[in-house]
This record gives sequence, structure tokens and C-alpha cells, in this order.
Amino acid sequence: KENADPQRTAFLLRKQWTLYSVTPLYKFSNAHLRDYARLLSAFIAAEKQKGLAVEVGVELDVKVAVSSLPDLKGSDQDQAAILVQLSLRSPASPKNSEEKLIWSGWFCCVSGDDLSKNVPEDFTCLPLFLVNGAESYTSIVGSWFQKTFDCYFRRLAISPFNLSWMAAMWTGCKVDKTASATELVFSVPCLPQPLDISYAIHPEDAKALWDTVQKTPGEITQEEVDVFMDCLYSHFHRHFKIHLSATKLVKVSTAIASAHCDGIIKFLQSQYLTGVLMLLTELAISQIQ
Repeated sequence: KENADPQRTAFLLRKQWTLYSVTPLYKFSNAHLRDYARLLSAFIAAEKQKGLAVEVGVELDVKVAVSSLPDLKGSDQDQAAILVQLSLRSPASPKNSEEKLIWSGWFCCVSGDDLSKNVPEDFTCLPLFLVNGAESYTSIVGSWFQKTFDCYFRRLAISPFNLSWMAAMWTGCKVDKTASATELVFSVPCLPQPLDISYAIHPEDAKALWDTVQKTPGEITQEEVDVFMDCLYSHFHRHFKIHLSATKLVKVSTAIASAHCDGIIKFLQSQYLTGVLMLLTELAISQIQ
């Protein structure tokens, strides 16, 4: 169900987001977003007083906005996504002058029905948290949420197993514009110097291969993903005599999105946004449980 409004979610595209999983928030309420913004703003100011500031010696005012993104849902049971934005304004500048957005983070739950069903009613399930901005702000915002809603954040890595699923799923998606190449990056283990192998496949070739592998359109099985990857590996071996199966898949880039094993993602197509978030929500939930 792709129901995110492209206009309202366009700012999420083509940025690098770092992924976290979050345990359910205790006594969180959508009715109090303004209050949360005010309290978080005071907390950031207090942390800056302690010398934990990012911009040392500069008098800067951090403005906090907390808002709801109701479009980012996979089902009616899902909670609306929550967006937290930090902007900078110098006290010297005029009141209505342009503020500079320095950090964004958003909580979401796309088709996380299984988790929501099993949680007591005082808790809100927003298991996936995505961040773009300085790590110092991430830790300040994270510690405020942890203290206020008794929740816990953890970096969400993406395993080579899940990356291969993403490669197969995203290759099978239809994209209107001239799609960029499908690129897989592999890391070679046990070498004195780190070595990465980049393997780019023309999008039409990748799609044609996937179409021969996939039995039932709209459904994907583990066997199909394995066959798809094995075909790519054997093609590569035929040309370069390198066994990619002995390496580690660390990054997948397609026209839909790109994902890195360190838990970094970039969304490239608004019509597939909720589909990608659904997969990431599932990963976040499996890390919490």
C-alpha cells in the first residue's frame, strides 16, 4: 500500500539516514508534541551549558520542532510518524530570518501490527528511528527521549542476508525514469589492507535476470533470492575468476534506494518509500524482540 504523499515526504529523499531501533515509548502522546519541543529545547540548552555544545563559543539558539507525519503508515493500526527537527538561528539575526536546519530525526512504524498488538496500552510503538545530522545532537535528543519515555535506542545494522533480499526486491520494482545501475559492493575479508569490490549491473539486465528467477509475481522466496545472487556470482566469476561468495556484501544501490550494512539508507523514489520503510520496520522490530 503506497500511500505516502510525495509532496509531504519529498524532504526524506536523497538524504543519508542512519538507522536505529527503539523500544516502545511509555506515556507518549501525539497531543503534546508542542510541549515536547519546548522541553527538548530546554534540555539541549542545558546540555550546551555543560560544554557539550557542537558550536563552541558561538551564541546560537537551537529551535526545536516536533511534528506528525501521518502519511507514513502501512496500515490503519500504525502510529503516525513523528518528525523532530533542530534549526539554528543566531540571536543577532532578525526574528523572521531564515533558520538553518541542522538535524532531523523521525520515528516511524510501517505495518508493525504484530508489535503494536502485544504492547500494553500506555506504550507507543515507533520502532524505527532515522537520523540525518551530527552525532552529538543525536545523542542529546536520544538521551532526552530515553529519560522522558523510558525507551532504549540501538544502532540498526543490516546483515548481508538482508542486503541480498533488498537487492532482489528492489531490482524487481518498476521504475519509470532511466534507472541507475544496480550496484553491489563486497568487502574482501582477511586482507592486510581493506579491499572493496564494486559490481555494477545494467538495471535492465538485473531486472531481466530477476524476471527469469521469480516464480510468482508479487511474492519473493528465499530460494529465489539465493538463485538471483548465485547467478550474479557465477557471471562475475566467469569474467574475473573471483568467488564473490567468499566476500561480504556491504552495500546495495538501486534506483529504489541504497542501503549500507552499517545501517545507512537513502530513499530515492517516493512511490516506494512506505515499501522500504516496511522492511526496515520489520528489521527494527526483530532487533527489539
